[in-house]
Amino acid sequence: MIKANIRISLKKGVLDPQGQAVKNSLKGLGYDVEDVRIGKHIEVSIGGDDIDRANDTVRAICEKLLVNPVIEEYSYDMEVSR
Repeated sequence: MIKANIRISLKKGVLDPQGQAVKNSLKGLGYDVEDVRIGKHIEVSIGGDDIDRANDTVRAICEKLLVNPVIEEYSYDMEVSR
């Protein structure tokens, strides 16, 4: 089995109101933060141990369902579980 860790974030230049709200709250609590961006972390377990096939699967999942390519970008890493 292969586990994919997918990270989805807003592209630079896309307004992140949730991140802005968190930043303002952190500043209100006295933390010296410059910026906060909110994203998503998704773990997907894929059967088998064919890393090339798993790469194709993860890219397809991201591009067809998980990611809005107009405003979001993604990256991922994978690990083989034994």
